[in-house]
Amino acid sequence: MRLIEELRQELAGEQGLFRAQLLREDIARLTRLTELARATPEFASFRKAALRIGWTQGDARTQELAGPLDELLAAVHAYCGGATDAPQEARIGDAWTALHRLRMERLVGCLSNPVPKPLD
Repeated sequence: MRLIEELRQELAGEQGLFRAQLLREDIARLTRLTELARATPEFASFRKAALRIGWTQGDARTQELAGPLDELLAAVHAYCGGATDAPQEARIGDAWTALHRLRMERLVGCLSNPVPKPLD
């Protein structure tokens, strides 16, 4: 899958420790996702398992990513089922971009909204 190769190339040139760690985690998730898709031909079973591979910390907020994550899951499942043409690779890339953008918005939101201090 082209997306995994692109992320590996980004990782090879990445200087930032935080970004490099995110790339390693994303590569691992996508690798697990493709392995799961190849092993699970029925989409509903694949989706159920794929939602629990660590998209968010402990998958506690994964449901917030439902729209773009569902699109990515459908695209990867189709790809692993044999739809390996350029339009399918583009569909995966587009779904990944949307998912990554939403995940980063959620992450920044968590970081910029600190837990309130307890009342004295």
